[in-house]
Amino acid sequence: MRICVNANCKIVISCCKPQENIMEFSYYHKSYYLEKSRSSPKNYQIVLAMVFAIEEINSNPHLLPNVSLGYDIYNVLFNEWWTLDRCITWLSGPKKYIPNYTCRREMKSVAVLTGVSWIISAHIGTLLELYKYPQLTIGSFDPNLNNHDQFPDLYQMASKDMSLPYGIVSLLNYFHWNWVGLIVSEEQKGVQIISDLKAEMDKNGICVDFVEMIAVSKLSFLANRQLNPTQVLKSSANVIITYGDSDFMRGFLFYLRRTLVTRKVWIMNSEWDVILHSKHFILQSFHGSLIFSHHHQEISGFRNFIQTVHPSKYPEDFYLTKLWFYFYNCSFADDDCNTLENCLPNASLHQSPGNRFDVVMTEYSYNTYNAVYAVAHSLHEMLLNQVEVKPTRKAEEMMFLAWQLHPFLKDMQFTNPAGEQVNLDEKMKFNADYDILNYWNFPEGLGLKVKVGKFSPYGPLGQQLSLSEDMIEWTPPKSVCSESCAPGFRKSLPEGNVACCFHCAPCSENEISNETDVDQCVKCLDHQYANTERNHCLPKSTTFLDFDDPMGRGLSCMALYFSALSALVLGIFLKQRDTPIVKANNRTLSYILLITLNFCFLCSFLFIGHPNTATCILQQTTFGVLFTVAVSTVLAKTLTVVLAYKVTAPGRRIRWMLVTRAPNFIVPICTLIQITLCGIWLEKSPPFIDTDAYSEHEHIIIMCNKGSVTAFYCMLGYLGALALGSFTAAFLARNLPDTFNEAKFLTFSMLVFCSVWVTFLPVYHSTKGKAMVAVEVFSILASSAGLLGCIFAPKCYIILLRPERNSIQGLRDKIHYRYKA
Repeated sequence: MRICVNANCKIVISCCKPQENIMEFSYYHKSYYLEKSRSSPKNYQIVLAMVFAIEEINSNPHLLPNVSLGYDIYNVLFNEWWTLDRCITWLSGPKKYIPNYTCRREMKSVAVLTGVSWIISAHIGTLLELYKYPQLTIGSFDPNLNNHDQFPDLYQMASKDMSLPYGIVSLLNYFHWNWVGLIVSEEQKGVQIISDLKAEMDKNGICVDFVEMIAVSKLSFLANRQLNPTQVLKSSANVIITYGDSDFMRGFLFYLRRTLVTRKVWIMNSEWDVILHSKHFILQSFHGSLIFSHHHQEISGFRNFIQTVHPSKYPEDFYLTKLWFYFYNCSFADDDCNTLENCLPNASLHQSPGNRFDVVMTEYSYNTYNAVYAVAHSLHEMLLNQVEVKPTRKAEEMMFLAWQLHPFLKDMQFTNPAGEQVNLDEKMKFNADYDILNYWNFPEGLGLKVKVGKFSPYGPLGQQLSLSEDMIEWTPPKSVCSESCAPGFRKSLPEGNVACCFHCAPCSENEISNETDVDQCVKCLDHQYANTERNHCLPKSTTFLDFDDPMGRGLSCMALYFSALSALVLGIFLKQRDTPIVKANNRTLSYILLITLNFCFLCSFLFIGHPNTATCILQQTTFGVLFTVAVSTVLAKTLTVVLAYKVTAPGRRIRWMLVTRAPNFIVPICTLIQITLCGIWLEKSPPFIDTDAYSEHEHIIIMCNKGSVTAFYCMLGYLGALALGSFTAAFLARNLPDTFNEAKFLTFSMLVFCSVWVTFLPVYHSTKGKAMVAVEVFSILASSAGLLGCIFAPKCYIILLRPERNSIQGLRDKIHYRYKA
């Protein structure tokens, strides 16, 4: 079908676009369909945009003065045959199809506008390339049409969509959607958008549940009546992204057929226009859809122009007559099918329902408007450059060769009446800004698209997307594969799962996560610890083995008790110093041992309380020296017992050793060796104040670092060797005749001492923090108490409870009884 308005025009522009939609299909045999078409009123706005632009140009004295523009409109349906049929009609004339010949009396157009589908433009472009006719496409920018070898004479009016994947992903991030489905057209552009979207999604942690690539046009669906959108229905993704041109969207409707898809949000890149009978499709599935549409400024005067459009103003336009019949129930006159009767008074397109006709200029209409101006500016430049034109039979008409317009179109850039820059050069095109439209279809049949936001790739980082959520007609659903991991948990990805399908694992000890969906927990600093929920790091409090601590208080009481007890025993021994039991086995060594044990008990206080430099240095060295004195004293007492037994044998040396108290020299010699070891330790690597932030969860322990661990174990090793020697000597002398069984008690004391310190080593290494210090203090107290009890308890028993045995007569009776036995 053709509309021609060029009777009084010098230059004509043609437009080939779909004006009718295929609505019903009747199945015949196995491969033929009967098609019924129906006019698409919303598509007619493209025609009105073209007419509006031409009338503006014709009334502009500064653009193409003395030249009038006209237009031809050709309806191109969705089929290669129909497309070429309309195109050849335009080239040759309406009656005969003769390539390279024209049977038209009126002049042919200087340029042709095609669209809105890239397929229509491609089919027409293949033919027009033979004639070098300028072709301007009004559909979305498509890389398929960007092949200059295949389409050297084709110009795309739309802005590029390079930033669309980023815009869609920004929208997904805004609503925290990370689990989506993809449905795209089955062609190169669809493959490219999948690649671009996945690359952008990978950067933002968004995963794709499924990808469906379906045929481009509705007619492709008819070859397979078994198509069923089960993938969409079964998917756990509540957000479905579709990408394609208007033909694809119409074809996609056939994909869904009468399937009602609920609880899904559709994100689309194309303004789709359908007015369909409910018996064929369920459009309620698309209620709440979000559509990315190219943003453009409003064209001043277009709304007023829409209000003035009337069939009487354009009587040659029979489509306009059909719209009045369709919208206002007018009737045709009996004698003329183009004349209307019984219409509403003052009816205009401005009063038509919003779901049937848009008063606001659409994206495709805006591209049409710019295309007309691009041709006009190119013609203006060509006339200014006085390009040679062919004479025609009518002097007022001007005939150009088609190729003469190309040099001016290729580099054409201008500012349109809305103030926006328009470039036909592909390299100079900007990425599009987008309006985000929300499709309202409630109540059913409303079919409105409402602007709810915008996206600009040129905005400040993080502010490219803006939305008015109160304008959106639904509560945003969740679309995630896995529920978010709360603070205190991290994402754990099972093998083989995509990044969005994860489990939530609690953070490890002393690690936290204070955000949702973290990949790794963060370890608290050394001076902090994780709370029970593991979502905050709290400062650790400092601690040490304090006197106020129950453990410190208990050890302090024990130390004071045993210190007082050893002082009491020393007092008893001093008071009874002339009695046999005290004089026996070298009372000097007994005094030294009791004093040393008293200091051993008191040295425990060096380990309790707030450590400082002095206490850290004195702790281990004092402990080592005092215990060396104590153990060497036990060794000296053991040797005294042995010498006392040996003195009965002939020989003066042993008697001399006993008389000169030679065993007493063992104590200073052994102690001097230990003092030397400790001196080397203090000089090379002395102990110092340190902190332990790891042993206790909520505390930083202030403690003494030994400095050189090697020196510490050398000190312990020497003490252990001395203790082992003392125990061996006492054990070997246990059966020697002795009035007060001194050798046996020394053996028991060293057995207790060695047992305590052999147990100490593994326990000491298995404990941490304050417990480690407490173990060492307890070992000091236990081993000292063992020496005190095993050596001096029997003597105190005799002194206090059996005094008759602590006399010369008692001693004689005991010796007499032993000899008699």
